[in-house]
Amino acid sequence: MSSTRNIHDRRLADAWATLKSSSDAGLPLDPDANRLAFADPEFLLRRETRGIRFQLELLKPDLEQQAHGIENTIVVFGSARFRDPEAAAELVTAAEAGGDEAVARRARALARNAHYYENARAFGRVVAEYSESKEPRDKLFVCTGGGPGIMEAANRGCFDAGGTSVGLSIALPMEEAANRYVTPALSFKFHYFALRKMHFMMRAKALVAFPGGFGTLDELFEVITLVQTRKARQVPIVLFGSDYWKRLINFEMLVDEGVISAADLDLFQFADEPEVAWNIIKTFYRL
Repeated sequence: MSSTRNIHDRRLADAWATLKSSSDAGLPLDPDANRLAFADPEFLLRRETRGIRFQLELLKPDLEQQAHGIENTIVVFGSARFRDPEAAAELVTAAEAGGDEAVARRARALARNAHYYENARAFGRVVAEYSESKEPRDKLFVCTGGGPGIMEAANRGCFDAGGTSVGLSIALPMEEAANRYVTPALSFKFHYFALRKMHFMMRAKALVAFPGGFGTLDELFEVITLVQTRKARQVPIVLFGSDYWKRLINFEMLVDEGVISAADLDLFQFADEPEVAWNIIKTFYRL
């Protein structure tokens, strides 16, 4: 049977060999009109080919997840800065020894929030344990942004249980590589935030948002808006850490000011324990 993936095609091999030799030698790649277009980074990185790059970032993770049976995910967001209790305690010790009170205060804040790391890890383990004995069509997989902090914790929980998890990392100066607990074959890197967000929602059956900063808020309100405006199907949206979220956002004030409806407050629920977050999802889908 013929294959559409003829990776042994000599022309393709030669094209990539040229790119690799230039890269290994640290040499700039000169423009070459005779180079195969799909093996020509000088061409693919042009402004005019941005649409093609969009298509590739949409297609590659989609095909690979299909191949691995990833159809239903629970997306976990949260701060990339939180650490596990042991690492957080070490940061406090080092910061206090350094004598800079501002640095020490920040380290103590991260240590105070280290329990969220443990909770995210426990939640990831619960999801993986549930899916272990299920038929492929009924399995749920944790999907994170692939980075450190809460993302690492959720992937780590799946890893602890021998499960599979997805990481959709983004090329950022402070995050050069995905965390080590993402299943390697499902560790994807994106250049475009927009395509990454699309992949979060394409397979999402639930969202669990742990405390976080700008990135977490961005993702959370994107999902809430999509569900509110019916651009996406309704899914359980769980805000983990009720005290944090209620101190951060006065949702009732939005209702009082008339900018959202009272019914919009039903778009999400609060949880303070991994089992409670999981039960919200189980109840919604009658698992």
